[in-house]
Formats: sequence, C-alpha cells, structure tokens
Amino acid sequence: MIRPSVLLFALLMSAPALYRYVLDQIDVTEVLIRFVIAVPIAALLLAALRFVTAGYGRPEGKPEGAPVTPTPMDGTEKPA
Repeated sequence: MIRPSVLLFALLMSAPALYRYVLDQIDVTEVLIRFVIAVPIAALLLAALRFVTAGYGRPEGKPEGAPVTPTPMDGTEKPA
C-alpha cells in the first residue's frame, strides 16, 4: 500500500508539470507519466529518510518520561 505522504510528495515533485498543463503547454498524458515516474522516486526518498531518522528515538532502557502523580485542585487556584 502506498502511503499518502508518498503520493503528496510525488504530487509536489510533479507540480511543475501540472503548472505547465494549466498554461496549456503540455498534454495531460505527459503530466500523468511524470506523476507515475515521481511516485517510486518519492517512495525511495521517503524510505531513506525514515531509515536515517529511525535511530533518533529514545534509547532503550530509558523510561517514557517522568512519572506524574495527579493532585486535586481546590477552587482558589486557576489552571495554567
């Protein structure tokens, strides 16, 4: 299944062809061919980006965050 981000990035990459179609400089088949070519290129680029940034998460063994214990509010304080 193709991710929506891939399709959006492919649409962004083929935007100049869409603009030239609006100006009636090229045919719609050429625009669609450029979009179809842009889809696998966008998928590869975004997969590479996901691969590079996958290691930037939390280190293993670290807690999710500081534990917070809720305290009841009395009527005199205003919430932040």
